[in-house]
Amino acid sequence: MTNSLRATVWNEYRHEKRDPAVAKIYPDGIHQAIARHLQSEGLTVQTATLDEPEHGLTQAVLAQTDALIWWGHLAHGEVADEIVERVHQRVLEGMGLIVLHSGHFSKIFKKLMGTACDLKWREMGEKERIWVVEPGHPIAAGLGEYFEIPQAEMYGEHFDIPAPDTLVFISWFQGGEVFRSGCCFHRRRGKIFYFRPGHETYPIYHQPEVLRVISNAVRWAAPVAGPEVKFGHYPTPLEKI
Repeated sequence: MTNSLRATVWNEYRHEKRDPAVAKIYPDGIHQAIARHLQSEGLTVQTATLDEPEHGLTQAVLAQTDALIWWGHLAHGEVADEIVERVHQRVLEGMGLIVLHSGHFSKIFKKLMGTACDLKWREMGEKERIWVVEPGHPIAAGLGEYFEIPQAEMYGEHFDIPAPDTLVFISWFQGGEVFRSGCCFHRRRGKIFYFRPGHETYPIYHQPEVLRVISNAVRWAAPVAGPEVKFGHYPTPLEKI
């Protein structure tokens, strides 16, 4: 089953071009680091970036995507509303969406959540301990009861999102804050997973546990063959009236 899954990794791809320190960690871009891992697990993977025509998210690309992974930071406002609407519609139709780290402020995540999606943050390179609070969830497969990221940007509560349908992970930071760092949502036929780790100046997307979570999330978020969703006037009753 996993071999048939089609993932698209979308990356703003700005930090890697502007900051030599980021380019040293991710010489081919964050999107390629994630894509290589997914490919190593047998998934069919394509990538897309902000500066491509239609941000790389054409109708054809999205039609061939079971799960879209989203990383953005510097240029949320540059994402065209037309493309956001296109992605939004595909999620409602059943395409999975995995939103990483600073993607919490992306137009698509805020549209799907209906809230400001704001939070506290601090960048001091402190330790993050990510606890699995839903050990039976598919996204937690293969993990221990927790794992640690040696250096991370802190995100702290309150995280202005709706209550998740399922909370898979919570994070504790060396400075004392906690954060809901692995959140699952459903929107019509689509599944959404927000995963906190991934600041661009740390090698977080080279860490095995983080990459495992992302690949688990792709499998969880992929569409299922459920019933067609119908709206509007429904003139023929199922039973005799």
